[in-house]
Amino acid sequence: MIRWIIVGILGAVLLGCATGPDIPPAPSAAASSSYNYIIGPGDSVNIVVWRNPELSMSVPVRPDGKIAAPLVEDLVAMGKDASTLARDIEKELGKYIRDPVVTVVVTQFVGPYSEQIRVVGEAGKPQTLPYKQKMTLLDVMIAVGGLTDFADGNSTTLLRTSENDKQYSVRVADLIKRGDVSANVDMKPGDVLIIPRSWF
Repeated sequence: MIRWIIVGILGAVLLGCATGPDIPPAPSAAASSSYNYIIGPGDSVNIVVWRNPELSMSVPVRPDGKIAAPLVEDLVAMGKDASTLARDIEKELGKYIRDPVVTVVVTQFVGPYSEQIRVVGEAGKPQTLPYKQKMTLLDVMIAVGGLTDFADGNSTTLLRTSENDKQYSVRVADLIKRGDVSANVDMKPGDVLIIPRSWF
């Protein structure tokens, strides 16, 4: 009796999965030409102060999202692009030197958590990756070492946090194992790839 109840429950679960709402395929083009890299904890920034080499240096962005440099203490860098941070440093330095001119160059890229690409499930090396302009699904899958032997790659879900967690289907197996470039799609900051295990 118990055996038939378990079989019935498993059947209902499988039927529920099979008849669930269809997830639309991910749009092939999603990259924005206006994207600016946003600084996050773990990044390194090179601060160059024109005609003031003693104030120029490379500093890390601390876990709290702030930086510290000569005459600039605990300035928030997280969530800003390089130009915005440079203007903020100029304001701080303007209290001590006349008309400072600052350039900021990001030299080590991690990015804020909200913009990192996350890959979970049956990837070779599940991990988070910094988003890069015009990054594609193929770029991500190469970085994470492809699929495991147990992956159901064509049932992968792309969760797009920039669109209120909208879900799309992507055909990772077709892309990686069959070389079907039509399965390649643009990634967006904050995307999450969920690669399920195959049960058959």
